[in-house]
Amino acid sequence: MEIKKKLQVEFFKTEQNNEPVRDFLKVLTPEDKKSVGADIMAVEMLWPIGYPTVRKLDTDLWEVRSSISDKRICRVMFTVSGKSMILLHAFIKKTQRTPKDDMELGKKRKSLVLGGQK
Repeated sequence: MEIKKKLQVEFFKTEQNNEPVRDFLKVLTPEDKKSVGADIMAVEMLWPIGYPTVRKLDTDLWEVRSSISDKRICRVMFTVSGKSMILLHAFIKKTQRTPKDDMELGKKRKSLVLGGQK
């Protein structure tokens, strides 16, 4: 029996055709890539999924929360459009709160992707 994904991952692309989240993931250690990838895959398969893997940040903006090496926390912000999970921004969280610049960047990219649609 084949298990079907509920969402398909897509990467946000800048006007220059860069994929910031893909670039971020490429520099992680193999162990950290595996951890973040497993959490993203859980969202693909089980959406909607809640805390502790996913936390809602804003209207149509969520983050995947992954523990990686050295007790660090990786965050991958995403939005959902139709059957797509669009990875918008990723960073290593260093404080309890999501940094304002990271939150603003995630919201800006979400707006670009959704373009007024819900």
